[in-house]
Amino acid sequence: MTVAPLRIGNASGFYGDRFDAMREMLTGGPLDVLTGDYLAELTMLILGRDRLKNPSGGYARTFLGQLEECLGLAHERGVRIVANAGGLNPAGLADAVRQLAERLGIPVRVAHVEGDDLTAGHLRSLAAHAYLGGAGIAACLREGADIVVTGRVTDAALVTGPAVAHFGWAPDAYDRLAGAVVAGHVLECGTQATGGNYAFFTDHDPARLRHPGFPLAELHEDGTSVITKHDGTGGLVDIGTVTAQLLYETSGARYAGPDVTARLDSVRLTQEAPDRVRVSGVRGEAPPPTLKVGLNRLGGYRNEVAFVLTGLDIEAKAALVRDQMEAALDAAKSRPTEVRWDLARTDHPDAPTEETASALLRLVVRDPDQDAVGRTLSGAAIELALASYPGFHVIAPPGKGSPYGVFEDVYVPQGAVEHVAVLHDGRRVPVAQATDTLVLEPVPEPALPEPLPPGPTRRAALGAVAGARSGDKGGNANVGVWVRSDDAWRWLVHQLTADRFQNLITESRHLKVVRHTLPNLRALNFVVEGILGEGVASQHRFDPQAKALGEWLRSRHLDIPEALL
Repeated sequence: MTVAPLRIGNASGFYGDRFDAMREMLTGGPLDVLTGDYLAELTMLILGRDRLKNPSGGYARTFLGQLEECLGLAHERGVRIVANAGGLNPAGLADAVRQLAERLGIPVRVAHVEGDDLTAGHLRSLAAHAYLGGAGIAACLREGADIVVTGRVTDAALVTGPAVAHFGWAPDAYDRLAGAVVAGHVLECGTQATGGNYAFFTDHDPARLRHPGFPLAELHEDGTSVITKHDGTGGLVDIGTVTAQLLYETSGARYAGPDVTARLDSVRLTQEAPDRVRVSGVRGEAPPPTLKVGLNRLGGYRNEVAFVLTGLDIEAKAALVRDQMEAALDAAKSRPTEVRWDLARTDHPDAPTEETASALLRLVVRDPDQDAVGRTLSGAAIELALASYPGFHVIAPPGKGSPYGVFEDVYVPQGAVEHVAVLHDGRRVPVAQATDTLVLEPVPEPALPEPLPPGPTRRAALGAVAGARSGDKGGNANVGVWVRSDDAWRWLVHQLTADRFQNLITESRHLKVVRHTLPNLRALNFVVEGILGEGVASQHRFDPQAKALGEWLRSRHLDIPEALL
């Protein structure tokens, strides 16, 4: 007997996303399951620091606020809710949801998932959590839970868990599981799949993108899906928006997780109708024998000051204040261990306003000692107020310095984690780990199409023909680049090599850059190793999460065939 499709939506892409999204999704159209992704590498650090102040905390409190408004709606419509808002304390959040439901008089069954917290075994970490799969979520739903909250699970587990519970897939139904992983990866970042942060946004009516609706997937028993959104909501769903999200924060053709390794090079996208993109052809393989563990720890203290340089002689002004500050830091009792300077030439000649006539010289310091980045820096900077370059001033005086975090990932055997589903009636059900596993290996480079024949070219920005989306994974950044025609693909795949990427993105020239080729998506994915230092919380660079790295790449100029322009 054919099982009805599972209509599963998303109402949160991060902790702090649109508060009204849960209500919008519950009232906008039919749903079976509503998910919310509240966790990121930085969020785990933030929740860890919160829990130091309040041991009963450690979860995303906005989720409770959303439920206070929407729990009755979900109950009336029979929509189950699955969210990783439990953060560091899923049991605490589950109890808080029960108390809320009792106060509101709404009979709901609340379950949660445990086993991801490995902090006790990593004593130097503020938070150490394994990325679990969807099996614990599935166990909770099979036993009748209306709401399931988790800690650290993979983003796609929020979809694989409900899919396994709904369709009854076996653990080795790899192609079907991989299809659910791909759907989950598209949904996980909310409106990024419906026109948010979209490279080709200028191709569309601005009013359409002003308030994009959140995405949903119609997931079928065979693992295929249709990515769409509620009728009448803003934004758009097309092959480009889905491609962009597929490339976000991934690397090679193998997208590994605890449930399955999905082959991104097998994904096929078809525009089935307006705002409906079919995802098919996804192949899956056994998951790897290890689980990723994210480690967050405090790395020390950081501080910064931005000197404003206005008008003429910008380079000379920068050199003067830099020499003065370096001398003062050298003479200080405790010089910061890390000192970094960046000059941003935001100034314009003959500028009509003072702001557009000004450049910014940014000084960032780090040290294990708060005084070394606080008193040392503030004293050195403030004392130059009447003794440096003409027009001296700063954006804001440096403060005491603030703690920063460091993220790294390690891997443990799947059997080292005790994955447990804690059901609504209190029963604790152990979740079996994968028995069949496959060590990850690189996928051989696929055959490339013939290059375009020679013809006239024009110097133009790469973004005239290519879209991009970029993001962070620990200290690495990924940049996914895609084009919308076969001819553009024939040009891109031969022209945008790893070496060419490094020439265009100068920050990557002394780093390792790996290119991955995804012909079905007409896409390339570049992984830049180490460009983000010790992760987003360390604020290593101007754009600490590499969110705009892809847009920088699109702005760089190449010789592009005129036939493509």
